[in-house]
Amino acid sequence: MTEELFRDDAYRTHCTAVVEAVEDDARVVLDRTVFYARGGGQPGDRGWLVLPDGRSLEVVDTVRDAATGNIVHVVTPSSALPPSGVVLTAEIDWERRHRLMRMHSGLHLLCRAVDAPVTGGQVEDGKGRLDFDAGELPLDRDALNEQLRAWIAADRPIRAYSVSEQELDARPELVRTMSVRPPRGQGRVRLVEVEGVDLQACGGTHVRSTGEIGAVAVAKIESKGRRNRRVSLVLADPAG
Repeated sequence: MTEELFRDDAYRTHCTAVVEAVEDDARVVLDRTVFYARGGGQPGDRGWLVLPDGRSLEVVDTVRDAATGNIVHVVTPSSALPPSGVVLTAEIDWERRHRLMRMHSGLHLLCRAVDAPVTGGQVEDGKGRLDFDAGELPLDRDALNEQLRAWIAADRPIRAYSVSEQELDARPELVRTMSVRPPRGQGRVRLVEVEGVDLQACGGTHVRSTGEIGAVAVAKIESKGRRNRRVSLVLADPAG
């Protein structure tokens, strides 16, 4: 399968790679990549594949092939695709990725700030949301914003590591999102820890500390059914 360089270093912006396969007219598989594939509520990366002759193919989405597990770089249709074996440079749109990382980490804080099961969520560029099975639990926007600001100001470290699938089974509380299950079958499952705040299974990319999230704000709290409450979060300074 594609070597996933972003797993060990979410701050790596580019890499050299070999074209393993070209599928249809707009799908390129590389032997290794810094591009995150869409999944777990986080969008796939965008960016460029720079060919030896200097031409760039725009990557408009990154997905995972369900059959092979390979990461597929979806380029602009009708691009002149390189043949297998070509060595190129894969480069992500770093500013967009960093905003997604900030938001994803912010949603982990929100997940802890609301004491209710998470029924769904979505990370987007500059914004995101979580749905909670909150029932009659009162959700106060000002109180949530105050708690998020405190955790961000504390600049707590964020780190990722893995545990065995058996350990995950013994600790079901590590799976915080009811609608998204962590990938299994490799023997290990990735956890993301916000020191002193949150620990949960997650395969996404994150910033190194809560201070790097920057200013965020709960934009609105909506009722989405008898028990479901949707809490929307925005980056107050998307360019930061």
